[in-house]
Amino acid sequence: MSGNPGKGRGRAGSSHAPRRNAPPREPGPTGFAARPNPVRIAAHVGFAILGVLVAIAGSLVQAAWFPGGLIIALAASAGLFYGGRILTRTQIGALAPAAGWFITVFLLLSGRPEGDYVFGDELGLVLFMLGGTAVAVMCATTSKVPQSAIRSGRSGT
Repeated sequence: MSGNPGKGRGRAGSSHAPRRNAPPREPGPTGFAARPNPVRIAAHVGFAILGVLVAIAGSLVQAAWFPGGLIIALAASAGLFYGGRILTRTQIGALAPAAGWFITVFLLLSGRPEGDYVFGDELGLVLFMLGGTAVAVMCATTSKVPQSAIRSGRSGT
């Protein structure tokens, strides 16, 4: 044995055992009470700008090829909203691009002072707005972001 007391191998109070008399920690604030994260704020602003760009591109594409363009435009919008939800793991991640998208589509659908619309009064634009709004609501109100079976350590379900 070495001459150092308390440094033995089989000691019951070794450094690997959890402390039982430690005071309990208070959980940190979550949600809006948590400290703002500059990276997450920049991501939400970036997603809002992408929402504006997808809305402009979708308005042009759905007007150019009516049935197929509408499907492509709604698929791009859904991909952006769901991607924002997955990448940030928050509901605000889906709402940020949806807000930029909705404001842009609403401004494109509103009339100009001369009385005409930017892209015309067509059924496709209304379907684009209603369909995109429905997809945004679905992506923002999903209960949880799905976890990968590999990350959770479970296989199957």
